[in-house]
Amino acid sequence: MKRKIINDPVFGFININNDFLYNLIQHPYLQRFNRIRQLGLAAFVYPGAQHTRFHHSIGAMFLMNEALKTLKEKGQEISPDELDGAMAAILMHDIGHGPFSHVLEDTLVTNIYHEEISLLMMHQMNKEFDGALQTAIDIFTDNHPKKFLHQLVSSQLDVDRLDYLRRDSFFTGVVEGNIGSARIIKMLDVKDDKLVIESKGINSIENFLMSRRLMYWQVYLHKTAMAAEKMLVNTLSRAKELSNNGDKLFASPALSYFLNTDTTLEDFSNNGIAIQHFANLDDNDIWSSLKVWASHKDTVLSVLSEGMVNRKLFKMEITDKKKPEDKIEQILENFKKKFDLNEKEASYFISSDVFTTDMYSEKDDSIDILYKNGRIKNISEASDMLNIELLSKKVVKHYFAYLRT
Repeated sequence: MKRKIINDPVFGFININNDFLYNLIQHPYLQRFNRIRQLGLAAFVYPGAQHTRFHHSIGAMFLMNEALKTLKEKGQEISPDELDGAMAAILMHDIGHGPFSHVLEDTLVTNIYHEEISLLMMHQMNKEFDGALQTAIDIFTDNHPKKFLHQLVSSQLDVDRLDYLRRDSFFTGVVEGNIGSARIIKMLDVKDDKLVIESKGINSIENFLMSRRLMYWQVYLHKTAMAAEKMLVNTLSRAKELSNNGDKLFASPALSYFLNTDTTLEDFSNNGIAIQHFANLDDNDIWSSLKVWASHKDTVLSVLSEGMVNRKLFKMEITDKKKPEDKIEQILENFKKKFDLNEKEASYFISSDVFTTDMYSEKDDSIDILYKNGRIKNISEASDMLNIELLSKKVVKHYFAYLRT
């Protein structure tokens, strides 16, 4: 048996004393996570945010192990197969994410969601592991009879969130996200095949929900990080347009495939060529191309690429109302004159849209509190401190991003 110890800056020493999990971690699909940053372009705002999706997957696996130990101590029967299955499911839960995940979904891999890619990659790995990942897939897809195992992988209080809030807080230095994950896990229990929190853990849940809200506005939806994301979306969209028009752009084979192909679910199925190229795509492919494109003869591509490489990012305005059309027209007119572009080309220098977010949804898996008398209350009823109506209210904001001149 191989025994490995990983020294994690957030949780300390993490033991991997199981050949099955060790071999899973060694698979190229998971090793690729080492080359994909967890927070994408947030490092433009928080220079310490250099941690990878591999860090996050290992941390989530550690928390899953702690959660399952807690539940076993409280009398839940969890077989060795279910234990390995749940650990494997959380290790692989992000496997369908590409570099700068949502940027890719908006530009190069547009007809398929990362959840679908995750499942296809899991099935491919399951063949390579002679069916040993079937329990993990059943847990991931919520087809396992013990529903609480799926909740640990994906719900409003899953170990995925418990890790990324704590980890992203640590690496960005945004202390508001530093949740008490160990305390929350110790308070976990199962009632009627559903995850619940013991009533004495209610304060930790209140802190968790508030922390999530603060992390969204301070990190995940930070306007500079969003400006960088919109700029990269437009850069890759322009690169794809030029490629479709016959321009041979510098790109790795993996990136070149997606620049020149409008992929469908079929291309990814049955270990198709798309999934092979996707598995080879990481942050390095994008950055190496951007550096070369910065001196390309196409004005739009070179200006945007040079802006990404040297942090000359879009200016971002976030408002409650949409920017008036006449103001947008004026900005486009300025770009047309300055760079000698037509309307379509100039439009790559702006981006506008609406984004919505809520921190807690009573319609999804609710977070339930278990009292000593056996009664269960939703956190929205149990908490006298949180205004759950406020937390579950959808916040709608309009953004307008444009090139600084």
